Amino acid sequence: MRQAVVHANPLALCVVGIAAVPGSLAVRDLDTGLIALGAYLVAVLLLTPSVRYALICLALAGFAGLTVAWSTWRLGGHDEALAATAALRIVVLAWPGAVVAGYIDPTRLGDHLGQNLRLPARPVVATTASMQQLGALLGDWQQIDRSRRARGVGRHGGPLARARVAGSMVFALLVTALRAGTGRAVAMDARGFDEAGRRSWAEPAPWSRLDVAAAVIGLLLAAVPLALHLLR
Repeated sequence: MRQAVVHANPLALCVVGIAAVPGSLAVRDLDTGLIALGAYLVAVLLLTPSVRYALICLALAGFAGLTVAWSTWRLGGHDEALAATAALRIVVLAWPGAVVAGYIDPTRLGDHLGQNLRLPARPVVATTASMQQLGALLGDWQQIDRSRRARGVGRHGGPLARARVAGSMVFALLVTALRAGTGRAVAMDARGFDEAGRRSWAEPAPWSRLDVAAAVIGLLLAAVPLALHLLR
């Protein structure tokens, strides 16, 4: 059941993240925020294949919420409940989208954007290519790090030495990304991506019951704080 998220339609996963935006706006008090966060937590524990990844996303969203809570507490008359509510609103807003983003395949997303939503093919292909390039940056970074360690150029010494090594790795990553981007652009141009008037798609983009279920679950989770707000 947990692996179903990996095979879900990218558009259905996008619904989960987008629906959390209006849902978070309904978090107006501490109880509503806690219940909404608890509903998402239950869904994560039951449906996501990697709870560790989801908790990492929660930690990042929680850090953003803490910064908002601090500023709200400082500027809002030192009201702890108001600050905690603002933090929960940010977590409910950011956490679902951050979790589902890790399971969206750029190629499948491009297929569904072009075939189901009928978006113009040229920006869809360009966006898909850029997302693929962005996803490859982590692998390039790890490869650069391994090659430097093999040559004995590791992250040793004090903070200044570590910063110097990190800066050189960032520059090497930039050069690698520019080379890969140039090669990808030449390959796309050679295949007629610029002048083709009508495009075909390599893979079909159907909607299954799993996709409908994922979208409905996202809408229901977002409806929890909205329902609580309307009932109060």
